Amino acid sequence: MIQRQNPGGEEVAMLVKDIMNRNPVSCQASDPIAEAARLLRENRISGMPVLDGDELVGVISESDLLRLLSTEDDRGGLWLPSPFEIFEIPVRDVIRWERMKRSLDEITKMRVADVMSRKPITVSPDASIEEAAAIMTKHRINRLPVVEGSRLVGIVTRGDIISGLGSGEDL
Repeated sequence: MIQRQNPGGEEVAMLVKDIMNRNPVSCQASDPIAEAARLLRENRISGMPVLDGDELVGVISESDLLRLLSTEDDRGGLWLPSPFEIFEIPVRDVIRWERMKRSLDEITKMRVADVMSRKPITVSPDASIEEAAAIMTKHRINRLPVVEGSRLVGIVTRGDIISGLGSGEDL
């Protein structure tokens, strides 16, 4: 168990509340997608908690936003045109471009609630950092919202855990 010294000098377990960020960047479920993308970009983060008022209702990540932009080819695999299809290629490209433009128009009208991951995996501030690390590993996630009840009180990332391990007794 990872430990730190408390002010009295005794060894105690290092907890999530010892290493979490107490002021996480977050957005509201009713925010437009563009606002979430701006917050991620400006804060150089890859994901953040989503709130409805003060209540944690989800998490949104770069992956959620990138999924909106995926345009799947109807055929899949490698396509080599026949001589007759060469004339079709410009038409096919125009159709794909029009589909992409429609998709982008739809995306601008979407709200964070439309694309966020619901039922976020969370951790208590009183959990050990080993517990937090195990949850992240098991669920293959990079961040854990820290909650008391349904109220967001912080966030802990893989980087926070690594920093906490490195500083150990300095906390």
